[in-house]
Amino acid sequence: MKTEKRGANVLLYSYVGLIFVFVFIPIITTVIFAFDVNRYPTLPMNGVTLDWFRQVFNDATLSRGLWTSLTVALCTAVVATLLGFAGAYVDYRYKFRGKNFYMALLTLPPLIPVSILGLAMLTFESRIGLSGRTLGVIIAHIVLCAPFALALIRMRLASLDPDMEAAAWNLGANQMSTLSSVILPFCLPTIVACLFLTAAISFDEFMIAWFVGGTNETLPVRLLAMLQGQVSPRINAVGTLVFTVSIALILISQLLTLGRASRGRT
Repeated sequence: MKTEKRGANVLLYSYVGLIFVFVFIPIITTVIFAFDVNRYPTLPMNGVTLDWFRQVFNDATLSRGLWTSLTVALCTAVVATLLGFAGAYVDYRYKFRGKNFYMALLTLPPLIPVSILGLAMLTFESRIGLSGRTLGVIIAHIVLCAPFALALIRMRLASLDPDMEAAAWNLGANQMSTLSSVILPFCLPTIVACLFLTAAISFDEFMIAWFVGGTNETLPVRLLAMLQGQVSPRINAVGTLVFTVSIALILISQLLTLGRASRGRT
């Protein structure tokens, strides 16, 4: 029995390992060749250089795309997290008719294919004059990212003792002071984690930004334009930068979430 279980574990770990290899080998290859001194990737490498990264930061279009991506990600993270907290608290605190429909509507955007969502946002924003503007990309990304913040914060609120608010009210606190002194401190680590997570989703998102952004290209959209126009090692450098920023934001979000959960169990 133990032999069979050990064999099943070996097969499972081997399968998971192959999946990780399949997913990460292209990414690792991109990162390695971003430092290759040759214009065209060759093995073995003839040398290591940072020139491609210098060219990326000296390229006005790429710098503008990076700045646009950072601006969009920052604005999206703040507003999406705020809306996600509001939606999660309403679901936690109140009972009303149509609540299931309310939650289904709030969590719907990530379930829609991004190509369809991007086309819908383009149609809507073109009617109100936001198509082709950075603000239009921010609004579209907020629609996409807010449900992720809502889900994480709602999970955090589910672990809050429902008597905590009642105890605060009995001690004389009103609803707003209870929200600021009980609910927000309890959810703060998750809120910070949501800021990083939604920023990562927005920074890495391509399809909606491509539909809505127009000439205000984010970095992933600019990367596609480079792929269509030329074969340059700068593409590997840009891909490495996007990957590094996205992974860093997600890791920080995960560390905050898991760290808070671990302290809660303790």
